[in-house]
Amino acid sequence: MSAWLIYALLSAATAALVAIFGKIGLQHLDANTATAIRAVVMAAFLVGVVIVQGKLNLIGTVLADKKALFFILLSGIAGALSWLFYFMAIKNGDVSRVAPIDKLSVVFAVILAVILFGEKLSLVAGIGVALISCGALMVALG
Repeated sequence: MSAWLIYALLSAATAALVAIFGKIGLQHLDANTATAIRAVVMAAFLVGVVIVQGKLNLIGTVLADKKALFFILLSGIAGALSWLFYFMAIKNGDVSRVAPIDKLSVVFAVILAVILFGEKLSLVAGIGVALISCGALMVALG
């Protein structure tokens, strides 16, 4: 099995836990405040990973590449907005309905990759994207 597939499956499994743990934790809390606490925990955890890996010295490399840094910052803002909206959605709705709609991000990412990066989409992959769209809507609305 390819490394990227293992990481993608681990990402999916841990993302599912975000929804479950988040829903439990948000029962009597403000979603935005809880999201901010989550972000602090994530930042501390990830800094710890960088330290354990001995890569703290690479921070200067990232900061020196202004174009890369700009897009990493934009990615961070987009991620923060995604978390805010996601936590507000799971606080107010059923995880079983919110999570599938959230996974439409896959569809949006594929469409943007085709438009912005010229990535090619095979017929089979196009059908898969359509099925993801239909499946997400069917699960969420059904």
